Order: sequence, then C-alpha cells, then structure tokens
Amino acid sequence: MSVPVIAVDGPSGSGKGTICAMLATELGWHLLDSGALYRITGLAASRRGIPLNDEYAVTAVAENLDVEFIPGANGVAVMLEGDDVSRTIRTEEVGSLASQVAALPEVRKALLQRQRDFRAAPGLIADGRDMGTVVFTDAPVKVFLTASAEERGRRRFEQLRSKGFDASLRALVEDIRARDERDTNRAVAPLRPAEDALVIDSTTLTITEVRDQIMNLIRDNALI
Repeated sequence: MSVPVIAVDGPSGSGKGTICAMLATELGWHLLDSGALYRITGLAASRRGIPLNDEYAVTAVAENLDVEFIPGANGVAVMLEGDDVSRTIRTEEVGSLASQVAALPEVRKALLQRQRDFRAAPGLIADGRDMGTVVFTDAPVKVFLTASAEERGRRRFEQLRSKGFDASLRALVEDIRARDERDTNRAVAPLRPAEDALVIDSTTLTITEVRDQIMNLIRDNALI
C-alpha cells in the first residue's frame, strides 16, 4: 500500500490551514502547505541573488527546496534551510516574488514534483487548491472545505482585528468573491472539488465539528 495522503482543498478562508495543522498534529503525519511553495521559492532565489527571470536557475532552486512545515500550538512554522520564515513569506515583498516565480512554466512543473515529494511515511496532510484534482489524484481521502464568502470574510476580519489591523468587512468579502471567481474559472487547475471528495461547508460548523467529520472519513478508509 502506498503512503496515504489526506488531500484538503478549498478556497481562501475556509479553514484549511487550521484543520490540516490539527490533523497533522493528531496523526503525527507530515504536512504540506502547497500555497506557500511559490513564496518560499521566490524567497530562496532572492536570498541567493538569483534573478527571477532566470528560469533555469529558479527551477533548480524549486527542485531542491529544503523546506518543512511544522505544526505547533502557535500555528505552522515554515522552515527554509533550518530558518523559520513563517512571517517573512507573508510580507508584500515576498508576495511579489511569488507572482514572478509562478509565471515560469518550468518552475511550476518543478514545484508539482516537489509537492509530491512530501509524500512520506507514515502519511501526508496536503493543504491546497488542487491537491485532490491534480497533485494527489490517488489520495484515499479527499476533502473540499468551503464556507460562504460572508463567513470567510468575517473570519478574516476578526483575524486582522485581533492583530491590530484596520479592515473593511465589505471590502474583504468583495475581494473573496472576486478571488473565487478567478480561481474557479482559470484555465489551469481551476478550483473545484474532486469527483470523489467529501464536500464540507464549514459556514455554521466549529473547527472541532469539521475535524470530527474528516477523522470519521479517515477511519472509514482504515487509514488509522
């Protein structure tokens, strides 16, 4: 039997990150935050002084990324070559680097393989947008986690306020709707549930209730 993968896809703000970290901690499995890989690649290339228009050199960086995602009490620590870059990769500067990196076809191809390389015993919790439809199509458990745009906007609003940032709830909801529209209609790997995925709408559910549904699915598939 191949190493099991729990593929958790869904839009921004649906709770994927929290749930995946919780599952990885509880099961003692590896964790992949696929959405962070372009940011990490851009940061790694920048630190080495590699021009981001040098597709060959940036691809080599992507192929050899030394990165680990470690769930803990204060969230997921993103380790790049042993350095905690959890905060650094969320800056606007690194976001700009990620956009440039994502435009390089060979880098995208390299990162697809790099994501698959995270599959290691005893198992992998994969957090993303195309984990079940593209990256791990043979995953025995696939989940598509969603919530209403209003609820996702509210969650983001509360998160920003708790960190001392001002935000407009209306603007956040509008931004989420626009992003959903782009993601579901893009030509490559559009955001959609895999045909065999369990779709969970977390709008009115607690994190614990979502966790329980996924754990039941894992048990039903005899993965634990």
